[in-house]
Amino acid sequence: MSVPLRICRSLEEAAGFGPCALSIGNFDGVHAGHRLILRRVVELARERGLVPSALTFDPHPAVVVAPERAPRLLTTPEQRARLMAEVGIAQVLILPFTREFSRMGPEEFARRVLRDRLGVRVVVVGENFRFGYQHAGDVRKLTELGQQLGFATETLAAVRRRGRVVSSSEIRRLIGAGAVSQACRLLERPHAVEGPVQPGRGEGARRVVPTLNLAPAQLLLPAEGVYITRATDLEDGRPRPAVTNVGRRPTFDLDELAIETYLLEPPANRQPGRLRVEFLRRLRPEKKFPDAESLRQQILRDVQRARAFFRRIERLARKPAG
Repeated sequence: MSVPLRICRSLEEAAGFGPCALSIGNFDGVHAGHRLILRRVVELARERGLVPSALTFDPHPAVVVAPERAPRLLTTPEQRARLMAEVGIAQVLILPFTREFSRMGPEEFARRVLRDRLGVRVVVVGENFRFGYQHAGDVRKLTELGQQLGFATETLAAVRRRGRVVSSSEIRRLIGAGAVSQACRLLERPHAVEGPVQPGRGEGARRVVPTLNLAPAQLLLPAEGVYITRATDLEDGRPRPAVTNVGRRPTFDLDELAIETYLLEPPANRQPGRLRVEFLRRLRPEKKFPDAESLRQQILRDVQRARAFFRRIERLARKPAG
């Protein structure tokens, strides 16, 4: 379900935000656990005649309070907002996380931000939610403050998949190890990066196969290797099956990290200007081949495996339910 989305980037822009049902968090990846919370926000908003809303932060709080521990993110704030809209969130406040804001205590945050500026009537958070200066506030504190300030608090337990707690940090670990299909189960969708297509060195087109070179994003990339992917032209919205190499092209003695995507069904008349690449399954690690022809033959084998993968997906999609 997708709804018209309002995005605010300051408390001043958030005038008229309430009365709302709200969840608060970093929401990096908008994974299965986040989606459960957000769907509950939407449900409560519908029941109580409120606006389903979310509050997130930019940059990630760790960038300000502990930069040495700041993670490479799964999603940009704008991507997070779009993913929230898919489950029914109607407005998102992307609040600038500054040094000054980090010193705000739990009481001031609840009173000044939640009640006075956002008009919150109910807050839904996970059981490990912490807020305020030095994480002084927890779920119990939020509940107490809500009782004083006029909003309800609801807490949801963590989501598990195959015995594993779904968390952004666990998803980052899986993606960093190349386990993109496992990460997909926790995200409830493939991990993706997007950006402009940039000119390459031309080695692939001349000597191997033509590829589209995605400008490496600041988001988390999978471990170096070759992946079955789905590449969407962000100008026409059409997804295409693809094979993508994340690596440094050792066969050509290069060392710069590159994201090279070979489209199995390239457009006839033009090259996409911007791509979103979704990582579906890892095929193999990147390796150095003795020459360009050996690399080309391996890529053709990778392509055959990718075609077989997409054929299986199509058969499963056509299979009647039940």
